[in-house]
Order: sequence, then C-alpha cells, then structure tokens
Amino acid sequence: MLEQITLLAPGLLGASVARAVRAHGLARRIVIWARRPEVRLQLAEQPWCDAVAGTPEDAVQGAGLVVIAAPVDRIVELAERIAPQLTPGAIVTDVGSVKGEISRLGHAALGTRCHFVGSHPMAGSEKTGWEHGSADLFRQRTCFVTPLTQTDPRAVEVVVRFWHDLGAEVVTVEPDRHDEIVAHISHLPQVLASSLCAYLQRKDPAWRNYAGGGLRDTTRIAGSDPQLWRTILEQNRDEVLRALREFQDELQAFHAALSNRDYLEITARMERGRAYRREFRP
Repeated sequence: MLEQITLLAPGLLGASVARAVRAHGLARRIVIWARRPEVRLQLAEQPWCDAVAGTPEDAVQGAGLVVIAAPVDRIVELAERIAPQLTPGAIVTDVGSVKGEISRLGHAALGTRCHFVGSHPMAGSEKTGWEHGSADLFRQRTCFVTPLTQTDPRAVEVVVRFWHDLGAEVVTVEPDRHDEIVAHISHLPQVLASSLCAYLQRKDPAWRNYAGGGLRDTTRIAGSDPQLWRTILEQNRDEVLRALREFQDELQAFHAALSNRDYLEITARMERGRAYRREFRP
C-alpha cells in the first residue's frame, strides 16, 4: 500500500483513479489539486479525497505516486512545476491520450531524482468532469504503459501493478508505437464521428429525428469535448494524418466499387468489416 498518492487536475479519469484507489485500499492518503478554487472546495467534500492542496507543488509533497490527469497540453508543464518538490524516488505518471512527446519531456523534466512513466487508460467517455468518475471505470479496460528505454524498470513495475490493481489489462509499449495504435483505434474514430455529424448538420434538420440506432451508435463520441480533442489531435497530428490518408484509400475503393456496380467487391469489403467487428472482446 502506498502512503500517499496525489492526483493533479482530475476530470473523469482522475476522479475515477481516486475512487478506485479508495475502493481497493491502495493508498493510505489521497491528496488532490484542481486548478479552479470552486472545484477544490467540492472535491474536499468527497469521501475518496483526504486532502486538497492549493497548489500542485504542495499537493505532491510526500507522495510516492503522482498521477497527472490534466489535458495533454498541460501534462509536461505540470511535471516541470512539481519536479523540484517531489520526494526523491517518487514516480509520476499521467493519463494522456498521446505519449511520444509527453513521455520524453516528462522524463527530462524529472531528471534522475524521480521517474516519469507514461500511462494511457483506454477508458474515456464523451462525458467529462470529475463528477462522472467511477471506481469501476478501468475494470477490464486496456491501459497502455509507455516507458522509455532508459526508464527505471522498478518504476515501470510499480505503474504496471498500480493499473492492474485498478482492474485494467495492462499493455506495455514504446511511446511512439502507442501513438500509432491510438491514432487508428481512437483518434480516427473520433474524427469520423465528428465529421459525419458536421456533414449531416448541413442537411435537413428533421432527418436527425428519424435516426435509428445505427447513427446514434456511430456518432456517440461526437458528443465529446471539442477543445479536449483539439489538443489531442494537435499532439498526435502526424499519426492521425497518416491514418486519415489510409482510410481515404479505403473509402475511395468502396466508392469505386459502388460506382462500377461491383457488388461482389462491396460484399467482400463489408464481410471483412463484419469479421473484424465480431472479434471485439465483449
């Protein structure tokens, strides 16, 4: 059991970490810092929060593990701010959706006194805000852990065990490989869902009232926070562009088959899609 874990800037994921840590008894003390004073007051009333700090520097003092739950464009900034106040040997991780630059700059910010080990739990939602957190959010969900080659293996093991104890299925992968993977399985689907809704917005507004489950299921994540996703796409721009180019090739091939009345090809493509979808785990 950890003596103290600190959560910085908790939203949905950060609050879920705190709830799960309390539920599983993984730390004696949970300390939280949030940017807005009114949120700090609300968090101080939660049973899964033992103390609320006024600054991130104060929050990390005495922590063996720090989880930075801020948006991806603020993770490195927070790592740099807290570095001088960390207990020697402390471990810092994050929950950001992009890992390459964050892992390298986070490692550089902490130097050799402490350890930065990137994490990315694949457990997000179109909902945001700490009030939507759940202790069960990570159960049977994939969590990427993305150490650099120079990361202390003992620190990596602590982070892997931490996510495992929260119920996640941990996959350890190199940061740039992580960014390639999530560009295809997370970031591209977000772009497609948002683009489909933006396209349909130009059509008759009444059409949305006729939509069945297909459109609702396909576009659920279009309800996600645009500003949050802007920063994710900015940080993983190159990989998302590559995925978009490859997907455009797929769409063009489908367009060509339909244009040429090649219905056997259309059927074959849809069969491949169905086979892939059937292999999803429950």
